[in-house]
Amino acid sequence: MANTASLTGSWLDEFPARLSELDQAHLRRQRQVVEPEDGAYLCVNGQRLLAFCSNDYLGLANHPALVQAACDGARAYGVGSGGSPLVSGHSSANDALEHALARFVILPRALYFYAGYATNIGIVPALVSKGDAIFSDALNHACLIDGARLSGAQIHRYAHADMAALEQQLASSPAPRKLVLSDAVFSMEGDVADVPALLALCERHDALLLLDDAHGFGVLGPQGRGCLAHFNLSGQNASPRVLYMATLGKAAGVAGAFVAGSEALVEWLLQKTRSYIFATAAPALLASALQISLQLIEQDEWRREHLQRLIARLRTGLNQGLQGSSWQLGVSPTAIQPLLIGPNDAALGVMQGLRERGLWVPAIRPPTVAEGTARLRIALSVAHTEADIDRLVQALTALAKPAAA
Repeated sequence: MANTASLTGSWLDEFPARLSELDQAHLRRQRQVVEPEDGAYLCVNGQRLLAFCSNDYLGLANHPALVQAACDGARAYGVGSGGSPLVSGHSSANDALEHALARFVILPRALYFYAGYATNIGIVPALVSKGDAIFSDALNHACLIDGARLSGAQIHRYAHADMAALEQQLASSPAPRKLVLSDAVFSMEGDVADVPALLALCERHDALLLLDDAHGFGVLGPQGRGCLAHFNLSGQNASPRVLYMATLGKAAGVAGAFVAGSEALVEWLLQKTRSYIFATAAPALLASALQISLQLIEQDEWRREHLQRLIARLRTGLNQGLQGSSWQLGVSPTAIQPLLIGPNDAALGVMQGLRERGLWVPAIRPPTVAEGTARLRIALSVAHTEADIDRLVQALTALAKPAAA
């Protein structure tokens, strides 16, 4: 049995002081106990709040048809898959979902994963390794960054959306295999990548393009088919140089993720992605719900139309209400609307002020965003009403501070 006295002077004693440092920098995070209520309301630690923090952009997470499909799937398949996809975990429901996903994004083949983070940290090392080169947008999500680090390839980081810098890096690289990584919709900025320009550079420099469309799937493009369809780069116009990845726990309202592309690329990922091969497959009940989700995304155009009206109303209201304020509303056409506050303590103060008014908009701080750019990440959903938007605008206008002279 370990002697606790032997820990005296151990590096384990550092943790209380390190936690205190997080407190002093206003960087310690707290989990909230949340229960869904009606509309966009959540019960947070027992308090009913109008929430602007969910990625359930189309309002499908609590849809009765998805709930029923999940229940039916549980009755048919049980609640666990019992094995990895290459052993016994690839159910008929999971198989049907992969075919449905490929059809939906109009690409040859799809591979279904249990989580988005696990998808990217697995597929990047399956594609490139030591001696190869990765070119990554500076504002990419952490899972792309971590996947690049795990690969062992040389990493080149280019300034956000700077196509000239990316081209220079691609042109000067002697690597035999080149992989460009980019979010399609950037999770903390809300802006959309210039996918045609990225693809053109990849074609010019013999590179592969991996797009993470976590926040565009279901929202962008005709019938919500995602960023490739948005830029008319799927179907007959699909390029074998593109791997398309998207998550299924945001606009789709359930859980998991998938990657889609050419038959050869997807088959290679099935054979070589460690986070796919050595993990228990997602339960079939989720795949059952997701098949219904795809149908609703495809047929309910009113959801995207309503969301666009909410985005326009919020932006108009904040641009008017925050005139003279030091806060800055980011340039975003999507459901992600970042309001830059600046210092960590100031962002936390605004978050608390909103909470006192019955609104929940979490503050986002480093390391998720750069130092000095703490912000409110306002996430809009079809579950919101125009009155909800007006209430948020009024609260932020009241809390805004005039810009320093």
